[in-house]
Parts: sequence; structure tokens; C-alpha cells
Amino acid sequence: MVRKPTSKETARKPNMREAILAAAEELFATNGFNAVSVRDIAQAAGANPGSVTYHFKTKDGLLLEIYRRHCGPMNLRRSELLAAAKRVRDLQDRLEAVVRAYVVPAFTSGSDLAGGGARFTRLRAVMSAEGNEVARKIIAQTFDDTSHAFIDAIHDSLPHIPRTDIVWRSHFLLGALYYSLVTPDRVSRLSRGEADGNDPANAIEQLVQATVAAFQAPALDQAAPARRRTVASSKT
Repeated sequence: MVRKPTSKETARKPNMREAILAAAEELFATNGFNAVSVRDIAQAAGANPGSVTYHFKTKDGLLLEIYRRHCGPMNLRRSELLAAAKRVRDLQDRLEAVVRAYVVPAFTSGSDLAGGGARFTRLRAVMSAEGNEVARKIIAQTFDDTSHAFIDAIHDSLPHIPRTDIVWRSHFLLGALYYSLVTPDRVSRLSRGEADGNDPANAIEQLVQATVAAFQAPALDQAAPARRRTVASSKT
């Protein structure tokens, strides 16, 4: 059954369009895209279904607008920080600056919008897991250009690492970013309270340093001979 947002989640919206966007974002993040109907969204927003179609035409158009309003500012900030990072001369320092340029806006850009960055990150994770074709096209349209720019910048900093390896490691970074934003309490629990998973500054530093180390690891084709030698020696 689709869970409806509470009255607090839809209250105090400046207009009906914003109320519909807020309700849809919460419902999609909680229940997925496929399980939510236009009628569900309208009911949660205190609107009629005709208002949803008037403002957004279709449910697909509504999801696209949610991505645009969150990712426009985030992608713009990422591009600004990336441009500055690419001017760093030292390759080690440049790599860290590029990774930081990718990570920081994910923690900060969404905070200017209702619900903050965590809810939208949860929505993104749900959309990716759901495998909906509409969502897949919107994700590609929204992120692929920025992702290519970052992958190319990382490759420029690590020219000895094949671009395909960098693509894989960028993919892992995205998963870590999702998990850090959506389930920060797990860090607090597993560290027995010694770390605060809800501390964004520490989360950014931990993620940046771990990601830089991962990108600097030997390329897969370079590491394979060493692994084979280790296996062979263990058999003798």
C-alpha cells in the first residue's frame, strides 16, 4: 500500500505546483515510481488529478521536473568546482580536488530545497533499483554529460589507469555516495557511537580520501599478474 506523506510534509507550500512536487518526491522516494499513481500524488498534495496533469502533463513529466529542480543546481555547482579543480597543477592534488568537486555538491545543493538532499538521493537510489525505462532515460539525460566530464578529468589525472577502470570506480563512488546520504545512522551504530554518520563534513572527508585511494589502485590488468603469482606461490 502506498504510504502518504504526513500533513507536515505537504504543509506550508507556496503554491499548488510546489505542493504537488513535494508530495510526488516523497511518494516516489518511499514507494517507487511504478507503485504511485497520479491520483495518489493529487491526494497527498491536497489537489485534484487535473491539477497534476495541468502543471506537468504526465507522471513522467513530474519525475523529470523533480530531477531538474534538484540536479540543475547540483550539476552547475559540480561544473564550477570541476573547472577550478582542473587548474590544479599537481596531479595528486588535482585528483583529490576533482573527487571533492563531485562529492561536496551532493551533500550541500539539496539542502536548499524542501526535504533536503537525503530524500532526493533516496529517490535516485529507488529509481535506479526499480529499472523503470522512463526513470533510466531521465537519469541519463540529467547526469551523463556531467559524469563523462568527471571521468575524463580523473583520467587526465591518472593517465596510466584505463578509462574503463575509472568508469567502474566512479560507479562504486556513486553507490557509496547514495549509501552515505541515505543511511548515515548505520555509521554511528557500527562505530558504537564513536563516529557521527550525520556529520556531513566528516562524511565528505572520509568519502573523498577513500575514493582517491581507490582511483589510485593499480589497474586491473596490472594487478592480475601479481595475484597470479600469489596464487602460484601458495600452491607450492
